[in-house]
Amino acid sequence: MEAELPTVTVRLWRADALVLFDWLMGTDLDSVPVTHPAQKQALADLLSRLEWDTDTDLTGTTSEEIAAAQQEVAQDMGW
Repeated sequence: MEAELPTVTVRLWRADALVLFDWLMGTDLDSVPVTHPAQKQALADLLSRLEWDTDTDLTGTTSEEIAAAQQEVAQDMGW
């Protein structure tokens, strides 16, 4: 039997989760600059959690929903 690892709950606005999910789905993680292999694995784990989380159900989103989420997230950027 495999030991269960400790977990942390992170609450995101749905728009943020959708933007991250879309970016991770379209990103070649081998091309992302990392200083340790665990960083790449953590991004892959995040994608997996976003993909399989039934509460967010991001896998069936449309390009219009993604564009709206990107606009919503970017609207208050002050930097």
